[in-house]
Amino acid sequence: MKIDVLTLFPEMFAPVMGSMLGKAQDNGIIDINLINIRDFSNDKHNKADDYSFGGGPGMVMMADPIFGAMRSIGIEGPEEGTRVLYMSPRGHIIDRARIETLSKEQRIVILCGHYEGVDQRALDRFEMEEVSIGDYILTGGELPAMVLIDSVARLIPGVLAGEESAMEESIYSGLLEYPQYTKPRSYEGMDVPEVLVSGNHKLVDLWRFEQSLMLTKRVRPDLFDDFVNNHGELSKDERKVLEKILK
Repeated sequence: MKIDVLTLFPEMFAPVMGSMLGKAQDNGIIDINLINIRDFSNDKHNKADDYSFGGGPGMVMMADPIFGAMRSIGIEGPEEGTRVLYMSPRGHIIDRARIETLSKEQRIVILCGHYEGVDQRALDRFEMEEVSIGDYILTGGELPAMVLIDSVARLIPGVLAGEESAMEESIYSGLLEYPQYTKPRSYEGMDVPEVLVSGNHKLVDLWRFEQSLMLTKRVRPDLFDDFVNNHGELSKDERKVLEKILK
């Protein structure tokens, strides 16, 4: 997958470009290309924003630098096989289904907004899909873009190392993740649950399933109800655990 990111602050992405994303790029699984919108400004000071027509507080990102940045990556308008996203607080909230869909795309272009928004003509010309990571306001679109890239990349085959399975993790399984423990076995009077050191893998799996059910029911009852109604096939022992939690 190729991911182009149009941003006023490409340096912000450096810390997240290592580790998982860095290895994925080294292995040719994903290609993340950062484009500095200021490079396409016609202003001698690389200005990329101006006052809004009609008045109002704050500045608006100008259309011309955005058009130039888009054209620099070969895009003149809507293109088949390319999803163009604008990180915006007024966009659709990114959820599991949207992330799964995006992970199957060949190419994603992400525009990071700033200030009071961007010139509407840029959104219209490239038919940008406005997306958000939540009902709150951030200074710019860079942090939401990082969240989007990380969550999408994890679902691309080959990105996660070893036997890790993104679809088995936490919310992707339909349940929140069970508690985890590591060495030492006892720490400041708190012990690792005995079942986890019993060596009985079946009991361990059932314990983890029960813990996930209880945690999900308490913290995310919406997810719990959805799991109860759409959990698919469960083993006899898993059904017993679920029935116990339901009671």
